[in-house]
Amino acid sequence: MAEGTPTLEQLAEHHEILRDDFASEWMGIRVVEIADGRAVITMDLRREMLNGFGMAHGGMIFAFADTAFALACNDMAGSDETITVASGADITFLRSAQQGQTLTATAVRRATAGRSGLYDVTITASAPSGEDSPDGEDLLIAEFRGRSRTIPQPSRRRR
Repeated sequence: MAEGTPTLEQLAEHHEILRDDFASEWMGIRVVEIADGRAVITMDLRREMLNGFGMAHGGMIFAFADTAFALACNDMAGSDETITVASGADITFLRSAQQGQTLTATAVRRATAGRSGLYDVTITASAPSGEDSPDGEDLLIAEFRGRSRTIPQPSRRRR
């Protein structure tokens, strides 16, 4: 992790959705950037994140992208009144990722209308050990599109 990059624990003090996010903690997700409508996170692929073919399990990549999506949807300052959650999402896998690669997910808000939002998350990976990508860039692994809905805080919902 780069010096100065906040850990999940440090961000949890300021970003309510990270406080009890044990899945993201287990995955070793590191937050690189959070801004209004944008988030960048990284994660190293470990052995227990692979499927039976020896490549990253699609569910791990989806969960990774979903975390970036959640961070981009929810303001760092938080709200006492509302939270923003996924109303739907889909992912297109373009190439496999291997153990030891570092994944990066970059989430960007594309549009909002009332309480609904649309976000795109691009998942890239460092070139596998001993290989270079053709253009020197990270390899495109998947594209995730998330649809969000802002709802009342669960503790404030009418019963």
